[in-house]
Amino acid sequence: MKKVLVLAAHRYPEKSRINHAAVEALSGLADVTVHELMRAYPDFNIDVEREQKLLHEHDSIVMLFPFWWYSSPAILKEWQDHVLSYGFAYGSDGKALHGKKLLVATSTGGSAQAYTPEGYNQYAVEALLLPFHAMANKTGMIWQQPALVQGANDITDPLIDEGVNYWLSRVNELKG
Repeated sequence: MKKVLVLAAHRYPEKSRINHAAVEALSGLADVTVHELMRAYPDFNIDVEREQKLLHEHDSIVMLFPFWWYSSPAILKEWQDHVLSYGFAYGSDGKALHGKKLLVATSTGGSAQAYTPEGYNQYAVEALLLPFHAMANKTGMIWQQPALVQGANDITDPLIDEGVNYWLSRVNELKG
C-alpha cells in the first residue's frame, strides 16, 4: 500500500463542517496521515525539517482546504513558501517530490454553476487551481484531477457525507 499525506488547511478547523468531517473520516484510514496545519502551526511558524520529513515518508500528497478568494487559506501558502524550497522540491538537486502524486481536494461555497464562464465567478475551479498544477509541474509531482465538492455554503448533512465519501474514494485510489 502506498502512503498518503493529507495536508488539511482550514483556517478555522473548529468551525468547519465539511473539512472537519473529512479530517475525521480520513484519520481512520490505514496508510493515511492527516496533518492539520492550523493546529500544528497556529502561529504560522512552520517546522520545515518536520514537514520535509513527512513528505519523504509518503507517496502521495493531498491538499485539503476550503476554496477562499480563489485560492487556499494562508496557512497552506505559508507551508508552500517554506517547505517547497530550492534544493528540496525544485532546482537541479530538488527532486524529493518527483513522482509523488498531488491531489487537491477542495470545497467551494458557491455551486458548480457559479464556477462557469456564465456564472458568478466566471471561471471553472480547475482554471483557478492552475497555480497548484504549476507547482506540481515545477516540483515533479504528478497532478491528479482535483476532487471538488461544490455548494458548501448551502450543504446539508447528507451532502456533506456524499462529499466526504467522494474524497475518501479519491484518497483510496491514491493508496492503490
